[in-house]
Amino acid sequence: MVIETSGARKTAVARATIKEGKGRIRINGVPVEIYQPELAKLKMMEPVMLVGDKISKVDIAVNMRGGGVIGQAEAARTAISRALVDFFKDQELEKIFKDYDRSLLVSDVRRKLPKKPGGSGARKKKQKSYR
Repeated sequence: MVIETSGARKTAVARATIKEGKGRIRINGVPVEIYQPELAKLKMMEPVMLVGDKISKVDIAVNMRGGGVIGQAEAARTAISRALVDFFKDQELEKIFKDYDRSLLVSDVRRKLPKKPGGSGARKKKQKSYR
Protein backbone atom coordinates (compact mmCIF):
# COMPACT_ATOMS: atom_id res chain seq x y z
CA MET A 1 0.00 0.00 0.00
CA VAL A 2 1.37 3.40 -1.05
CA ILE A 3 0.00 6.72 0.24
CA GLU A 4 0.85 10.16 -1.13
CA THR A 5 0.11 13.36 0.78
CA SER A 6 1.16 16.99 0.61
CA GLY A 7 1.83 19.86 2.96
CA ALA A 8 2.40 23.56 2.33
CA ARG A 9 3.83 26.59 4.11
CA LYS A 10 4.13 30.01 2.45
CA THR A 11 5.44 29.19 -1.04
CA ALA A 12 6.99 25.83 -0.07
CA VAL A 13 5.23 22.61 -1.07
CA ALA A 14 6.20 19.13 0.14
CA ARG A 15 4.92 15.80 -1.15
CA ALA A 16 5.37 12.70 1.00
CA THR A 17 5.13 9.12 -0.24
CA ILE A 18 4.84 6.39 2.38
CA LYS A 19 4.99 2.62 1.88
CA GLU A 20 5.85 -0.51 3.82
CA GLY A 21 9.57 -0.83 4.43
CA LYS A 22 12.39 -0.78 6.96
CA GLY A 23 12.12 2.70 8.47
CA ARG A 24 14.11 4.68 5.89
CA ILE A 25 13.32 8.38 5.47
CA ARG A 26 14.61 10.34 2.47
CA ILE A 27 14.32 14.10 1.93
CA ASN A 28 14.78 15.06 -1.74
CA GLY A 29 16.67 11.79 -2.20
CA VAL A 30 19.02 12.41 0.75
CA PRO A 31 18.85 10.17 3.85
CA VAL A 32 17.46 12.20 6.76
CA GLU A 33 20.46 11.30 8.94
CA ILE A 34 22.78 13.48 6.82
CA TYR A 35 20.26 16.19 5.84
CA GLN A 36 21.40 19.76 6.54
CA PRO A 37 20.65 22.22 8.17
CA GLU A 38 20.20 20.54 11.53
CA LEU A 39 17.34 22.81 12.69
CA ALA A 40 15.26 21.97 9.61
CA LYS A 41 15.99 18.25 10.09
CA LEU A 42 14.80 18.37 13.72
CA LYS A 43 11.61 20.17 12.67
CA MET A 44 10.87 17.51 10.02
CA MET A 45 11.53 14.67 12.48
CA GLU A 46 8.93 15.82 15.07
CA PRO A 47 6.07 13.63 13.74
CA VAL A 48 8.45 10.65 13.42
CA MET A 49 9.46 10.97 17.07
CA LEU A 50 5.83 11.21 18.19
CA VAL A 51 4.92 7.97 16.36
CA GLY A 52 7.54 5.86 18.14
CA ASP A 53 8.24 2.25 17.12
CA LYS A 54 5.67 2.15 14.29
CA ILE A 55 8.09 4.12 12.08
CA SER A 56 10.32 1.04 11.64
CA LYS A 57 7.59 -0.56 9.46
CA VAL A 58 7.46 2.19 6.79
CA ASP A 59 9.66 4.02 4.29
CA ILE A 60 9.01 7.72 3.70
CA ALA A 61 10.18 9.77 0.71
CA VAL A 62 9.62 13.55 0.76
CA ASN A 63 10.08 15.86 -2.24
CA MET A 64 10.08 19.60 -1.56
CA ARG A 65 10.21 22.68 -3.75
CA GLY A 66 9.79 26.42 -3.40
CA GLY A 67 10.16 28.64 -0.36
CA GLY A 68 13.02 28.74 2.12
CA VAL A 69 14.65 26.18 4.37
CA ILE A 70 12.28 26.46 7.35
CA GLY A 71 9.18 26.86 5.16
CA GLN A 72 10.13 23.62 3.40
CA ALA A 73 10.73 21.90 6.74
CA GLU A 74 7.30 22.91 8.04
CA ALA A 75 5.65 21.79 4.79
CA ALA A 76 7.50 18.45 5.04
CA ARG A 77 6.42 17.82 8.65
CA THR A 78 2.80 18.43 7.67
CA ALA A 79 3.09 16.04 4.71
CA ILE A 80 4.80 13.35 6.83
CA SER A 81 2.18 13.64 9.61
CA ARG A 82 -0.72 13.35 7.18
CA ALA A 83 0.92 10.37 5.49
CA LEU A 84 1.42 8.55 8.81
CA VAL A 85 -2.18 9.14 9.91
CA ASP A 86 -3.51 7.93 6.52
CA PHE A 87 -1.21 4.90 6.44
CA PHE A 88 -1.93 3.63 9.95
CA LYS A 89 -5.59 4.81 9.97
CA ASP A 90 -5.15 5.54 13.67
CA GLN A 91 -7.41 8.09 15.41
CA GLU A 92 -5.20 8.00 18.50
CA LEU A 93 -2.19 9.05 16.41
CA GLU A 94 -4.21 11.93 14.95
CA LYS A 95 -5.12 13.04 18.48
CA ILE A 96 -1.46 12.90 19.55
CA PHE A 97 -0.46 15.10 16.60
CA LYS A 98 -3.25 17.63 17.24
CA ASP A 99 -2.43 17.87 20.94
CA TYR A 100 1.27 18.41 20.17
CA ASP A 101 0.83 20.98 17.37
CA ARG A 102 -2.20 21.50 15.13
CA SER A 103 0.00 22.57 12.20
CA LEU A 104 1.22 18.97 11.95
CA LEU A 105 -2.07 18.10 10.23
CA VAL A 106 -3.38 21.48 9.02
CA SER A 107 -1.34 23.60 6.59
CA ASP A 108 -0.64 27.17 7.65
CA VAL A 109 -2.58 29.46 5.29
CA ARG A 110 -0.71 32.68 6.14
CA ARG A 111 1.08 34.39 3.26
CA LYS A 112 3.31 37.42 2.93
CA LEU A 113 1.43 40.72 2.79
CA PRO A 114 1.93 42.46 -0.59
CA LYS A 115 3.98 45.64 -0.79
CA LYS A 116 2.07 48.92 -1.00
CA PRO A 117 3.10 52.18 -2.69
CA GLY A 118 4.79 54.88 -0.63
CA GLY A 119 7.22 52.69 1.25
CA SER A 120 9.77 49.91 1.10
CA GLY A 121 7.47 47.14 2.37
CA ALA A 122 3.94 46.09 3.21
CA ARG A 123 3.60 48.39 6.25
CA LYS A 124 6.71 50.61 6.29
CA LYS A 125 6.24 54.12 4.89
CA LYS A 126 8.59 56.99 4.09
CA GLN A 127 8.97 59.28 7.07
CA LYS A 128 7.45 62.78 6.91
CA SER A 129 8.90 65.83 8.57
CA TYR A 130 7.04 69.13 8.75
CA ARG A 131 9.85 71.11 10.40
